[in-house]
Amino acid sequence: MIRALSLAAALALLPVSAAVAQEAKTAAEIQLEAAAAAFETKMEEFGERAEAIQDDDALDETVKGLRIAALWSEYQPHVSAFTSLATQQAGEIAQQALAEIDIDAVVAEALAGVEPMVQGLATNGAWAHADPDQMVTYGLVADYAVGQSEAALEEVEAAFNTPLAPPAPPAPPAEA
Repeated sequence: MIRALSLAAALALLPVSAAVAQEAKTAAEIQLEAAAAAFETKMEEFGERAEAIQDDDALDETVKGLRIAALWSEYQPHVSAFTSLATQQAGEIAQQALAEIDIDAVVAEALAGVEPMVQGLATNGAWAHADPDQMVTYGLVADYAVGQSEAALEEVEAAFNTPLAPPAPPAPPAEA
C-alpha cells in the first residue's frame, strides 16, 4: 500500500517534472527528490519490519495485525509529512512550469492545424456553390423545419387554451 502511495505521488508529479526537465532543476524539484528518496527508504524499512512480523510463526493472526497496526502508527507521520511536502512542492513546480509556457504560441499552433480544414470546408462545401438543385433542397429543409415549428406552437397554444378540470373532491372519511 505504501509503495502504491509513493508510486502514485511520483506518477502525479512526472508530467510536471517532464515539462521542465529540459532546464535546470528548481529548488522545489531538488527538495522533492530528496524527500522522495528519504520517504522511499522509510517505506522500505517499514516493509521489512512488517514482513518480519508476518513471517513470525509464533504469533497468531490477531497479534500480527495489532503489531503491524502499531508499526504503521509509527510510520504514519512520515507518510503525512511526505504527502504534505509533495503537495506543496508540486504546486510550486506546476506554477513554475506554467509560467514558462507561451500560451500564444500554443494557440497559434493549434489554429494553424485547424485553419486549412476550415478553408477547405468554406471553399469546397456544397453551400459555397450556387447549385440550383442544392438550393431547392435547402428550401425544402427550411420549409419542413418551419412547418414543424408551427405545429409545435399550435400544440402549445392548444394546451394553454384548454381549461383545466377541477380536482376531484376528496372521499369522505370512513366511519369505523
